[in-house]
Amino acid sequence: MSRLKDLAPKRVQLLREIAPSLRRLAVLFYAASTAERESAAAYAKTLGLDVTALPLKQSGDIAPAFECMKGRVDGLFVASTPFTMINRTEIFGLALDARLPSVTGVKDYVASGALISYGTDFDDSFRRAGDTVDRILRGEKPGDLPFQQSTKFDLAINLKTAKALGLEIPSAIMAAADEVIE
Repeated sequence: MSRLKDLAPKRVQLLREIAPSLRRLAVLFYAASTAERESAAAYAKTLGLDVTALPLKQSGDIAPAFECMKGRVDGLFVASTPFTMINRTEIFGLALDARLPSVTGVKDYVASGALISYGTDFDDSFRRAGDTVDRILRGEKPGDLPFQQSTKFDLAINLKTAKALGLEIPSAIMAAADEVIE
């Protein structure tokens, strides 16, 4: 979970670059994402953004959270948790309806309507985990193997969402994108 926390400032930065008029950021989170929420909020404040934290405890809290955001925020940071993954279609559908550019840490959310994501490349992480399991099955002791953190990250952009929000993705961000949904 600390990796999510470590990448939260980068996500806020990317959202601000895409939506330079961003002044008020909502951070939508589930209880399990406290560190990520705190990291995003702290960095957003260094950029001079007002931050509104909106906790979700159950699916029924999603629509009321968006009602609470109306007229109070102009951007959305969605913490990456199993809860938000399960509810991603509703969350990003409501974000688009509210005309809120959104950022998250899981590229699958972009296919569901999030504007942008930046996070761990899970395919790479799973491949490396498989290599570690292979080494253990070949007789190496788990305690002798080095701890490995993710070193490859995905940047995904939803151009359809950008167009619907009237946003233009800066060319430097487009050039860095690993996946673009049109």
